[in-house]
Amino acid sequence: MSAHTPFAMPDSPAHPSQLDTAADLLALLTESSTEPRADFRLEALTLAVAADLPVLLWGEPGIGKTAALDQLATALELPLTTVIASVHEPSDFSGLPVVGDDPAEQGVPMAPPDWAVRLVRAGRGLLFLDELSTAPPAVQAALLRLVLERRIGALRLPPGVRIVAAANPRSSAADGWELSPPLANRFVHLQWAHDHDVVVRGLGGTWPRATLPRLDAGRLPDAVDFARRAVCGFLTARPGLVHRLPSGESRRGGAWPSPRSWEMTLRLIAFATAAGSTRDALSLLVRGTVGDGPGLELLASVDRMDLPDPEALLADPAGAELPGRGDRRQAALDGVVEAVRARPDRARWDAAWALLVRALETGAPDVLVVPATTLASLRRDDWEVPAAIERLAGVVSLSRRADEAARRAAVATGSRR
Repeated sequence: MSAHTPFAMPDSPAHPSQLDTAADLLALLTESSTEPRADFRLEALTLAVAADLPVLLWGEPGIGKTAALDQLATALELPLTTVIASVHEPSDFSGLPVVGDDPAEQGVPMAPPDWAVRLVRAGRGLLFLDELSTAPPAVQAALLRLVLERRIGALRLPPGVRIVAAANPRSSAADGWELSPPLANRFVHLQWAHDHDVVVRGLGGTWPRATLPRLDAGRLPDAVDFARRAVCGFLTARPGLVHRLPSGESRRGGAWPSPRSWEMTLRLIAFATAAGSTRDALSLLVRGTVGDGPGLELLASVDRMDLPDPEALLADPAGAELPGRGDRRQAALDGVVEAVRARPDRARWDAAWALLVRALETGAPDVLVVPATTLASLRRDDWEVPAAIERLAGVVSLSRRADEAARRAAVATGSRR
């Protein structure tokens, strides 16, 4: 007898097909959970969405921009509508003309696309404009009205709809275009990058959870006042930054300062203050609105606003509360030294030394070198050297020796190369 292969029996309910089994496996692979996890990029994105400002996520392909939007929409319980900008025509955003019974009497209305109609009917949602940098200039021009006026054809998007876009850098975008300056200046530009730990833990089945910032109702008036003082005070000192269109084409397609972007910055500072957001998130938002240079200057100015009053520190050096962060602590001590320089007398000079001792007892000693050296140079001939200087002399000398050793090591390394 020759061996033969029996005919395969058709699948039955008791014997699921291979495709059914594959579907079960795919379902298991898509199962995941979420956990609260500090993520300043996600915090910044959520804060900007809460502030009802259009956001543009910049990042290389495949790093999770779309996944972040899916997660955000789920966390905020908003229906997500995704529109690939690069595959649409300008009329898809400006609307198609529809001739009615009497155009001379009624005009010619512009019919909106179906996704816009669904958003208006829902009254709320998250509109995701993907691949913005690969949309040709004519489509970008049509998007201006959508982003600025929230109008598509004859429809206006309701207040409950938020707008987020995503783009790849021109170097990694297929047939990419630089964003036009008018369109770019209407977005909060967030640089998106993957976090190794988040990716590894997410592939293991647990992703971070996006949550709305908790705005403190009691802090709202103070938050608005603080934001206005921060932005207006800074622009008073730096009037040249009120409007500065970058000279390079690529930089014009990003964040740059204008009255519009400063208004957005003011709103973001107010929201971040009311929510008690982290500095990393605030830095990402401010730099993403007016650019890195003006944004960093503004953040430095904001830090100085929160510094303690030098006169209050001199009045009670033993009980002084100094900032915990090193750069802000040194700025506070520098302010005290400048206050003594502006109005020098023996009592204020002694109080400043007592304050430096207080700083030595409550923080890192390296921030004392510059203010101690400067304060010593302000001594008058008839002022006795206070005992506090002896406690600081060793710290200053040790820090200087360490700096000198580091310089010698750097010179030696350079000579060997």
